[in-house]
Amino acid sequence: MKLLSAELSGFCAQSIARCAMLLHVSKDLYAVLGLNRDASPEDIKKAYRRLSKEHHPDKHASGATHAKKEAEHKFKEINEAYEVLSDPEKRRKYDQFGSTGASGPGGFDFSGFSGMRPEEFGGFSDLFETFFGGRGGRGSKHEQRGRDLEMQVRISFAQSVSGTQQSLPLRRLAVCTDCGGSGAAKGSALVTCGECGGTGQVTKTAQSFFGAIRQSAVCNRCRGAGKRPEKTCTLCDGEGRRMRDDSVTVDIPAGIDDGQTIRLRGYGEAGVMGSTPGDLFVLVRVMPDARFAREGNDIHAKLTIGIPDAALGVEIPVETVHGSVSLRIPAGVQPGQVLRIRGKGMPQLRSKSHGDHYVTIVVRVPEKLSKEERRLLEEWRTLSA
Repeated sequence: MKLLSAELSGFCAQSIARCAMLLHVSKDLYAVLGLNRDASPEDIKKAYRRLSKEHHPDKHASGATHAKKEAEHKFKEINEAYEVLSDPEKRRKYDQFGSTGASGPGGFDFSGFSGMRPEEFGGFSDLFETFFGGRGGRGSKHEQRGRDLEMQVRISFAQSVSGTQQSLPLRRLAVCTDCGGSGAAKGSALVTCGECGGTGQVTKTAQSFFGAIRQSAVCNRCRGAGKRPEKTCTLCDGEGRRMRDDSVTVDIPAGIDDGQTIRLRGYGEAGVMGSTPGDLFVLVRVMPDARFAREGNDIHAKLTIGIPDAALGVEIPVETVHGSVSLRIPAGVQPGQVLRIRGKGMPQLRSKSHGDHYVTIVVRVPEKLSKEERRLLEEWRTLSA
């Protein structure tokens, strides 16, 4: 069985290599967008918006046939490059397996395939998706979901106990107010895309030594939506979204800990042409408090008392995160001894329960004594000898 798996692994690896050879994948996607390989996501987005606007087929509709076809071809290349480089996972795979300048056909380095293990077969479909832009012609639409956003908020220790609301400034690609996110100009209807027939994908067939292979890619004409506007919105260039300064109110629950994240669904960037918006992830940073230390939902603090109170016992007010409470300290309490106050710790998230408050006793020894204090202590020492 192991021998058969190894042979199958080698066969699949060779098949992928031959498929790539037949497809002549030689494009450098970074070069298509005029970028270096260390380009940031923002650089990629800016280059795409500039080039897609410059080479959009609608701008060359009245020109010569040759110029029109050249513009359509260039526009297609730009969209193909952006489809891969704007997706972090696809970009990672492209950087690893794509046009790397190796000696393989089209710049692909196939040396990594020969040692693949049988348990890695599950990744072949992902490789096909990266190289060919789709998953074998399943026919499903590929919407361009909005990008997720991340930001931080700082709150005080007291606010983490009681919970709070924070209004945060947010700059993001939001739904275009002129077209409502459809990408269509006012009065212009959405029609079935003639390029993909409304499927959102275009499928091609390539011949290999083991038969025909169907490859599916997101339709560049409708960007995977299956429909396109008769006339594009001039305010957003048909994307259905525009950059906007906004604000969002975040409800921070009581009991949240430093480093925890709140997810706001749909508050990320708007999707292309009404696609699903991304999410907003808010990282909460809690400022430390000099009086309290948090461990899970429990609070730890120190309480300093004098020798008489330690020896005789005392009832004393103690500060907790919920305010002052009375604590009975037993006679003969020892330095470093820990006393517990139940239910006066941090609130537990999504629960009515609370942790506990732990008090560590510190006994204060006076550095200077009055004559009367010294006399009493010496008398006490004599009695306890």
